[in-house]
Amino acid sequence: MRRVLRSGATEFVYERKVQPQPKIGPWRDELDRLLATNAARASRERLTLIRIFEELRGLGYAGGYDAVRRYAASWRRERSAATAAAFVPLSFAPGEAYQFDWSHEVVLIAGVTVTVKVAQVRLCHSRMMFVRAYPRESQEPRHRARTDGAPMARCSTPTTGRSPSSREPARGGSTTT
Repeated sequence: MRRVLRSGATEFVYERKVQPQPKIGPWRDELDRLLATNAARASRERLTLIRIFEELRGLGYAGGYDAVRRYAASWRRERSAATAAAFVPLSFAPGEAYQFDWSHEVVLIAGVTVTVKVAQVRLCHSRMMFVRAYPRESQEPRHRARTDGAPMARCSTPTTGRSPSSREPARGGSTTT
């Protein structure tokens, strides 16, 4: 309390950044080997930290269990941080994969409010989208939407947002967007 009143500071911060490990320092290589060997074992065959500590003691380690536990925790954190940074980007060949979904949209056609079913196809390679509206969601529009989007999936470099079949005039009450 006296230190705060005399200095005028309102906050004190703990300054030690590196935890010294004088007892475990000479045994670090051996402990790393034991921990790596233990991590490579099947989960049922792994030793507990107490058993690893006992093995280390048998080799001549004179320190305490708490130092081994702290070191093992930091060793695990370092290893998990190295593996957690992995990133596998998804890449698709043209026409290899697409995403398909339906949505219900309310539109105004010739002054009448109508609910239409909208088929949406998005190509995974180019992220190009094909959208077509149908008056109902039945088997025929479902197959037609998938096949109308298929020629677009075979194009490797899309030039427009529409497939070749969507340039045809609309038939059977369907609209092209």
